[in-house]
Amino acid sequence: MVSPQLDAEPIGVLCGPTAVGKTALAVALAERFGAEIICADSRTIYRGMDIGTAKPDAALRARIKHHLVDVAEPSDVFTVADFQRLASGVIRDIRARGRVPLLVGGTGLYIRAVVDDLALPRVAPDHELRSRLSAEDAADPGALHRRLTRLDPTAASRIHPANVRRVVRALEVIDATERPISEQQRRGGRPLRAAMLGLTAERSELYRRIDARVDAQFASGLVDETRRLLSLGIPSTAPSLQALGYREVSGWMQGAYAYEDAVRLLKRNARRYAKRQLTWFRRDPRIRWIDVTGLTEEALLARAHAMMGLLRAT
Repeated sequence: MVSPQLDAEPIGVLCGPTAVGKTALAVALAERFGAEIICADSRTIYRGMDIGTAKPDAALRARIKHHLVDVAEPSDVFTVADFQRLASGVIRDIRARGRVPLLVGGTGLYIRAVVDDLALPRVAPDHELRSRLSAEDAADPGALHRRLTRLDPTAASRIHPANVRRVVRALEVIDATERPISEQQRRGGRPLRAAMLGLTAERSELYRRIDARVDAQFASGLVDETRRLLSLGIPSTAPSLQALGYREVSGWMQGAYAYEDAVRLLKRNARRYAKRQLTWFRRDPRIRWIDVTGLTEEALLARAHAMMGLLRAT
């Protein structure tokens, strides 16, 4: 059991949209603070999914210990509750060794589940229901979100209609418990003290970074990585392969559109995803923001170090 003193020590949080530069800054901050990184990303948890998830490379992981990377198979169903349980254990271990936990990523619900100790509904996946709901959405896009709006308007307001996986999960929980999921995702009794820092960028700069990342992913072998995953028998409808990059490449492989359209769609979808991430994070007044536009790596590190150091001291 963690002592009250250890439990009261703050953790660091670094969040923001895809491609904004969290990974490199996190490593530099971790070196300054004596921290270890806990990846709060719903995609880097999967083994063998490296290029499409922009997973921290071997050099960065050699410099600083990264936790909760490669903890699930692409065929697994991995829930927010799974992440919360694993992350809480990692935080206790890091603190017990006198290090600082630094939670880094763009999956807002993962971060909130840990920081606010969310009381999450313990509902096992219902694969038959999920298949039926996914088929309904494919036949009538948006129908599931409209249903969720009727059953749980609070949850619907927090989930983008395009995020079918989360819409399905919300309906699955409602079906099993006969209660709105928003009523069940409440702040728990032991929220953590957290120094929360967010990165953002001017729209044109963020889009430039996203486009550059997508081009680099295709050049680095995103197509081969997707083909290998599909060859393992993982269906293209699996949650892991519905992630950005794999979904668009799978569509091209299935003949839905041309290769050039797969690249274009991924860039478009990544931009939309970044917008949704920013919308989520900006609802949290605890996050202090840095606009990375025009900043050198050295200037960004200095500013982030000062801001996070000040927060840790409060």
